[in-house]
Amino acid sequence: MNTASQPLRSVPNATSQESPLPENNSSNGALGISPARAAAAAPRVRRRNRMITSCLECRRRKLKCDKSHPCANCTKNSNRDCVFLAPALDSASQMRLTEIKEKMGSLERVLEQNVARSSTQSKTWKVDPEGEQIDFAPEPEDEKDLEPTPLATVDAVYDDDADDDLADLGFAMGRMRLSDRIGGFIRPKMAEELSVSLNGDVTDDRSQSQQSLSPEQPTPHYITSPQYNNFLAPGPTYIAPSSSFFFSSGQSPASLIDYLPSRIIANRLLSQYWLAVHPICHIVHGPSFQRRYNAFWADVEIGVEPTGSLQAVVFAALFSGVVSMSDNAVLMQFGTSKKDLVDNFQMGTETALGRANVIRTTKVETLQALVMYMLPLCRGEISRSHSALVGTALRIAECMGLHRDGTEYGFGPVETHVRRLIWYHICFLDIRTCEAQGPRPHIRSDEFDTQFPLNVDDEELEAPGPPTTSCSRWTDMTLTLIRMEANEMYRVVWTDRPKLEKKTISLTAVLGKIENFRKTTKDKYLRFVNENIPVQQLGRQICEIATLRMHIMVLHRYHNSVAYQIPDRLRQIIISSGTEIMERAIEIETSPALSPWAWYSSAIQQYHSALLLLMEIHAFPHRKEADRIWRCLDYVFEIPSNIPKDQRGRWVITQICDKMGIFIASRKIMTPSSMLERIGSQSTRPSNTTRASPPPAVGKVRQGNGDFAHGYAIGGSTQHTQGPEASSSDAPSYSGPAPQLGLPAPPPPMQGDKMIDIDWHEWDKLFPPDSNPNYMT
Repeated sequence: MNTASQPLRSVPNATSQESPLPENNSSNGALGISPARAAAAAPRVRRRNRMITSCLECRRRKLKCDKSHPCANCTKNSNRDCVFLAPALDSASQMRLTEIKEKMGSLERVLEQNVARSSTQSKTWKVDPEGEQIDFAPEPEDEKDLEPTPLATVDAVYDDDADDDLADLGFAMGRMRLSDRIGGFIRPKMAEELSVSLNGDVTDDRSQSQQSLSPEQPTPHYITSPQYNNFLAPGPTYIAPSSSFFFSSGQSPASLIDYLPSRIIANRLLSQYWLAVHPICHIVHGPSFQRRYNAFWADVEIGVEPTGSLQAVVFAALFSGVVSMSDNAVLMQFGTSKKDLVDNFQMGTETALGRANVIRTTKVETLQALVMYMLPLCRGEISRSHSALVGTALRIAECMGLHRDGTEYGFGPVETHVRRLIWYHICFLDIRTCEAQGPRPHIRSDEFDTQFPLNVDDEELEAPGPPTTSCSRWTDMTLTLIRMEANEMYRVVWTDRPKLEKKTISLTAVLGKIENFRKTTKDKYLRFVNENIPVQQLGRQICEIATLRMHIMVLHRYHNSVAYQIPDRLRQIIISSGTEIMERAIEIETSPALSPWAWYSSAIQQYHSALLLLMEIHAFPHRKEADRIWRCLDYVFEIPSNIPKDQRGRWVITQICDKMGIFIASRKIMTPSSMLERIGSQSTRPSNTTRASPPPAVGKVRQGNGDFAHGYAIGGSTQHTQGPEASSSDAPSYSGPAPQLGLPAPPPPMQGDKMIDIDWHEWDKLFPPDSNPNYMT
């Protein structure tokens, strides 16, 4: 049976595809193909998740089961327990199952390839330090020079005399916040990378007649260093956490009445919480929380102080409601500034958490209040203190057993649901703070078994006979559940990125997982979307943003691959995914129908894909997608309208380069010695470097004479050895002018040049050639 033609399954993680041994290698030998290459090129066998419908006893005894409950065979023998497996796995279990099968397939493939190689070369085995994968050496010829950019590293080290008074938030560039860590990686030479793009001329891919109509203009005199007026200061949405409630003895001198407003104001804020916070950050069970809120006010009205945990969870909800409001709305409704109201409820929440002894608590309600308090804090601007706070919450949750599913301990439907909500919001905070401050997620997928919350309405959990499976419709939980499942897929991508560098997994397999997850999630949830309901519109936008972000997470380090050019199909995925992410994010922030939830948009994405698109459109300004991209970039970077269109890219890059240089110099980030060996002692490269005096070596870019010239642009034209109009494998190569960086023009790509081991047959199944129409004109 030819399994290579079978379609990919729609599961969160695509399983590994194994290559069977060829039955006869004589034909390969006649063609001059080594047995190892024949094994690598053989069709890959796909494993299937077969449904087990028989009971376990009939399966063990190899009897025919009639599938009744109990079955006839077990009924004849009363001593047997007729037990059936669950009809389907939940998303988390399915993800773990496919991971296990992928590891099995990897081991089998390595064994088969090793047997095929045994007749031609000696074997050298190496075991992954984590024991998860086994690979072999030496590497195939076409993978020896394949590597992501060496200018990005996971870990950061700072000099001892760095300025700790400086906020570790990066700097503002329009609506985007940039720091030394982008996409989870530290880039200590970002300013130098950007300067390379400024030193080189833009690649003009137009015809000569088109160029004659609009000759290149010199750089205007007004493009100079930016005015550095508080660009390092925190933005208006930044909320710094306090550590005082962690070290509190539980006996705060402040009284509850010092921070508590009237019940009328509190009810307004709670209504705002149900409208703007609860749909997107669903962390409480609505009916039970409403009863707790009423009990809180009942105690206050009779002069009894509520318990510390109840105070904390109520104040956390009111605090979230205030944060979700606009400045004008707060001023109109309450007659005070938003900052004053946020400060009041933040202090009230922290005081209540201190009274509840949050550090040594065993109450789920107290931990729930802590996580509710952190969700409005951890959005766009996240400092090291936020990351430390999330780590504390994680340790408390694990000490309370929230990483184990509530059904194992006999909790009821509501208690189990709330525990799951809290745990997966901590999982989100773990990924979010890791992206902003690093270095890597603390939660591992194999260290917890808490299931996703059920896709049901809150009221159903208290009804007689509460549901035990998710509903096939849009519910109160659907939007948050989309975010939770996408967040766990982010964790898989974080785990797979080191494997890509070690070459224990192929890029095709990782992108296959992502595409299968996208299809599964869209089929699972988006078919229920009613476009006339704003919150469901928001769900579609968030689902698309969350799944498209995964492409950027995997491919951004290969955008300026130092060994080979990135294949144009991958470049097109970066461009199309990045553009759609920004367009959908802008829609969330600007659409009146989605305005109640715009406050949380910076927690969903941070516009970092705009930087990749900026470098791409600066190098190739006449892409077919240029108008779409520039509409997004104008919004993100807030480009002044008086700057000519042909100078916008240079203006933005200059601003980022100068600000990044000042920020990194103030932070005093140490550059790894391995990186210094690649870039040499110079921090920038002159624009008119001659061949006799090559610039510092950072990576290898193949040149026409077979040599390698060195360069380190993040997205400069030196990295593009193929014209941007070549959007398919048979497109003509670029024949425009050579980049003016003191280097000869690169030749057309060599036949064997590819970035990593990509199975193009599987690639065409995942990304059909006609599904990316936005190619160059």
